[in-house]
Amino acid sequence: MASMEVPKLLFLFSLFLLHSVSALENITLSSSLVANDNSPPWLSSSEDFAFGFQKLNNTNLYLLAIWFHKIPDKTIVWSANGDNPAQQGSMLQITATDLVLTDPSGQRIWNGEINPTATVSYGAMLDTGNFVLVGTNSDYLWESFKNPTDTILPSQTLESDTVLFSRLSETNFSRGRFELYFDNGDIKFSPLAWPTDFQYKSYFSNGTSASGSQLVFNESFDIYMMQSNGTIVQLPWKTPNTAPSVAGNYYRATMDYTGVLTQYSYPKGSNGEQSWSIVRYIPEDICHAIFNDLGSGACGYNSYCRMLNGRPTCSCPTGYSLMDQNNPFGGCKPNFPLGCGLGDASENLKELYELQELKNVNWPLGDYERLQPYSEDQCRTSCLQDCLCDVAIFGNSICWKKRIPLGNGRFEIGNSKALIKVRKGPWDYPGPTCSIDKKEKSILLGSLSASLVLNAFLLILAPLILFLKQKRKSDRVSEVLTPLETNLHVFTYKELEDATINFKEQVGRGSSAIVYKGILKFAPNNAVAVKKLNKLSQEADKEFRNELKAIGKTSHKNLVRLLGFCEEGAHRLLVYEFMTNGTLANFLLGIPKPGWNIRAKIALEIARGLVYLHEECEVPIIHCDIKPENILLDEHFTARISDFGLVKLLLCGQSRTLTNIRGTRGYVAPEWFRNVAVTAKVDVYSFGVLLLEIICCRKNVSKLEHEEILTDWVYDCFVEGRIDDVVEFDKEAEADKDRVSRWVSIAIWCIQEDPLKRPSMKMALQMLEGSVEVPLPPIRIFSSTYSDFESSSS
Repeated sequence: MASMEVPKLLFLFSLFLLHSVSALENITLSSSLVANDNSPPWLSSSEDFAFGFQKLNNTNLYLLAIWFHKIPDKTIVWSANGDNPAQQGSMLQITATDLVLTDPSGQRIWNGEINPTATVSYGAMLDTGNFVLVGTNSDYLWESFKNPTDTILPSQTLESDTVLFSRLSETNFSRGRFELYFDNGDIKFSPLAWPTDFQYKSYFSNGTSASGSQLVFNESFDIYMMQSNGTIVQLPWKTPNTAPSVAGNYYRATMDYTGVLTQYSYPKGSNGEQSWSIVRYIPEDICHAIFNDLGSGACGYNSYCRMLNGRPTCSCPTGYSLMDQNNPFGGCKPNFPLGCGLGDASENLKELYELQELKNVNWPLGDYERLQPYSEDQCRTSCLQDCLCDVAIFGNSICWKKRIPLGNGRFEIGNSKALIKVRKGPWDYPGPTCSIDKKEKSILLGSLSASLVLNAFLLILAPLILFLKQKRKSDRVSEVLTPLETNLHVFTYKELEDATINFKEQVGRGSSAIVYKGILKFAPNNAVAVKKLNKLSQEADKEFRNELKAIGKTSHKNLVRLLGFCEEGAHRLLVYEFMTNGTLANFLLGIPKPGWNIRAKIALEIARGLVYLHEECEVPIIHCDIKPENILLDEHFTARISDFGLVKLLLCGQSRTLTNIRGTRGYVAPEWFRNVAVTAKVDVYSFGVLLLEIICCRKNVSKLEHEEILTDWVYDCFVEGRIDDVVEFDKEAEADKDRVSRWVSIAIWCIQEDPLKRPSMKMALQMLEGSVEVPLPPIRIFSSTYSDFESSSS
């Protein structure tokens, strides 16, 4: 630990320089900001920073925040009301005594507290990123730098009585699970017993002791601890890459929602072609740094943590899924019933359950039994026959038996393995398990008997109802809606005709529908996409209802959101939120070629959307038509899967279905052409083709006669060791050659001819994210066995 003496005069002079920075324009008393899409923020003189309201995704809620204004994603560095977002129409106002945020009814939500005897002269957004209220003596009565949230900026000092607290997740700005604080002059990081402020045992301590210590982020972009006597104490940073040049970058240090304090840099003037780069971070390995008897550890309960490229990632064991699909650090839940008292006591548990092996994974605390010496077979048998045992860890002739919830899960190289108890069923658990006990069977039989009588009555009544219904006017809106449909807004045809100005602006076209842009006040950004069926036929009406049923109950950030529909006479229309950046097809073929990092982000988002459809919906969904034209991009270039007209809905517990050929040439899996049941693996095949198109920025089947089929060409390049050719003239992708090679391997696995040889979408996503190793693809695309794949990735 290095130390040095700094003259106090120099330190006081630097503080004076920071204090004297001014904004382009003072913000006068009674100035206000309104939480809506039209209220411009208050900018610093350089316009590097903005103070105002940011709308939270897919809501009418707003966050009062400070952000980097010139960066496309508007990275937030401070927020006021993360635990209580403001409704649209809320107002922030500067008064002589306060900075106050009120809701539309005038109730106070938040305020910046100042000395009650002081008087505010004006406010200012400084070029340092500090928003201040200035008093009559030009002193700062309140400043965001003294009231930090999760981030500190160059020229900011964290005093010993303040903390940095993480947000709850990437998109949730509520106070999260980790905090940085001072303890008797020592800097510490601790997990919290969320949602309370109770601190678990710290997982980082700098090992110093001095009252009045500060954490300083100086203008030279160094971050260190300064003691009250002026001694500088360096922090034990982990530096993964060569540090960027000091000049020409933005910098920030954030207590990430993962619990890692990370310093980032971003090139100024990069026009969105770059992203935040990691300069250094603490601790080096948070997966192992947190080790407490209480709490879940670095990841949520029942998940396990692994460090990849300096970042912690969380994964669910086989048979488990995320509790919150928007928060990979929020823990996992089993997709089947576990424990005693489930009607299993009289059954042979070996017939109901099996153990899935997970090598090099451990939950080291929370054992309820240790069996030693024991063989692996004895360990397996003991856990399978014990209704209390949910997971067994075996290694070095020791068997540890555990119950869920499991905390402190981590990936650790060694001789041990985790044996996860799961209900017997499909390897990749495509949907929820349906089970009916004896009592339920008797109830079901009684219900069926009653329904037979009811159906006989309906057979007589139905013709009469149809006769009466035909006499109604054909343009009357259907009055009988399914429970699903009643959750959506029902539009009249006239409303949508007016919204689209008589269907004036066409933004897309398919084989059976045309999409128009419209304006509706209640929609996000007021814009909507109205999908209108060309003609009403039995098949078109079926597709309309398929799309309504499939997407009406879904909710995921990587699916296009359905706002409502119109079913009036011969008119069938669907109303979606409008995607400002069009289709992925146009984006990939644009000039210049889009950057590799944003393409990679889009590929991951599509995979997450498909995992949601296959495994996390109430009713599993096979999309059947995954292609670039059906992937839309919002204003932040977030990928959204769209066009659900060809979907197949699976019954509870069903993993395959018989259906007619669906999809688009070049993306259709081989099994469509055979008289066999299809599974969600048809989407995996289409995703594999799409992934290669994203990597190469070209179509699989080109209109140019001289261009061979993309999948064949990439495979030849892979076999011949010419991966560089796949991303030729793409400097950003060439610099990420390892990931390109890995992703090409994943795509080859996805387009295997035999669906059993393809991974599930969940496994494909885990491989893309790097949490699961990618086995070497077969020598020929159509010659491998799935058992090879499974054993290599266990």
